Amino acid sequence: MDVGMGEGTTALAGARIIDGTGRDPVDGLVVVVKDGLIQEVTRRPPREAVVVDLDGRTLIPGLIDAHVHLGLSSDMQGLVTGQVSAAEIAASIFRCAEQALMEGFTTVRDAGGIDAGVVRVITSGLMPGPRLLVSGPILSQTGGGGHYAPGWEPVCVWESRDLPGLLGMSLLADGADRVRGAAREAFRRGADFLKLMVTGAVLAHEDELEHTQFTVEEIAAAVQEARARGTYVTVHAHNNAGIRNALAAGATCVEHGSRLDEGTAAAMAEHGARLVPTLAVVHQLIDSAQDVGLPHTVGVRAASVLDGMRDAIKIARSAGVLVGSGSDLIGPDQSRRARELLYRSELLGPMAALVAATRDNAEILGLADRVGTIEAGKIADLVVLDRDPLDDPRAFADDVAMVVQSGRTVLARV
Repeated sequence: MDVGMGEGTTALAGARIIDGTGRDPVDGLVVVVKDGLIQEVTRRPPREAVVVDLDGRTLIPGLIDAHVHLGLSSDMQGLVTGQVSAAEIAASIFRCAEQALMEGFTTVRDAGGIDAGVVRVITSGLMPGPRLLVSGPILSQTGGGGHYAPGWEPVCVWESRDLPGLLGMSLLADGADRVRGAAREAFRRGADFLKLMVTGAVLAHEDELEHTQFTVEEIAAAVQEARARGTYVTVHAHNNAGIRNALAAGATCVEHGSRLDEGTAAAMAEHGARLVPTLAVVHQLIDSAQDVGLPHTVGVRAASVLDGMRDAIKIARSAGVLVGSGSDLIGPDQSRRARELLYRSELLGPMAALVAATRDNAEILGLADRVGTIEAGKIADLVVLDRDPLDDPRAFADDVAMVVQSGRTVLARV
């Protein structure tokens, strides 16, 4: 397989194409790439094109992970207690970013942690990584789901651990005015959108998943700041009361949603809100929370949300909610990110899993006119798999043969 993708016109031929729209796969078509864009999908390559024969492999759009934490790619206990150096944190972040790209994730949405400096490094090409949309530091109430410090530590110590330009895990804010200030600070640090913790979290020390966090007034302050910048608020939320508070305040995306019921799903649909479930991290924590530097009790809490999150996917889809795909992996080993597609395939089949991780995630990220499907005019983000994932979804994670980002080959395994 000749994998050269030069500056001229390249034609990817000989592959089965699954274009990310949900349409049936097609054989015999050629994807023509020039200047980083898909110029056309046609039957014959242009005369001037360099033809890359994909030899019966499968071509899919670049994958999108709508919930990542590249900044949380160190030992978690060491990270939140200040025991990991800036050099080690930086090395882990960039290793994790490169790994995501090499696994076929050409775009990711970081839902809390990395700062604008990381984005500039990757966007400039100094280090390889996926296209990034970031929330900057998470917004959390004091003692809430984003306040990971041990209970004995004074509040004033928490934000002193921020590493400007590299990592800021969360900003603590209580009251609408302080939330407004934290939102403005997150945007000052380069946030593309905001993320708020509005219920308890699996990782949190002192709160429960049934707890709600931030008032409607507090959430609304963040929403107002986001709308002033033409963007949105997404919320970490497990229980229905927290989700309904967020909807009342104007938030338009929900992460996790493990306790979602039919009535709340209908309210989400009415408000045009989206859901990003995160099955992969639940399995990761159940299998071994200790491997990411967390106690066994975290794995027990994770197990309590697994069935609910599976049900939430079906409930939300039935209500007409757009359901995306996020892995939420944490800790030093964030490999095989496409396991999220495997778990989704078990529920809904591999085609639905692929559409969620391409077209639907592009819609959630506000990039539907640029990425997510194999169509003329879109950015040439493409992944070649050795096997057809519709026959065996394990191919999503195990059989990446080639990755193209913005028309440039970044991985080729011949």
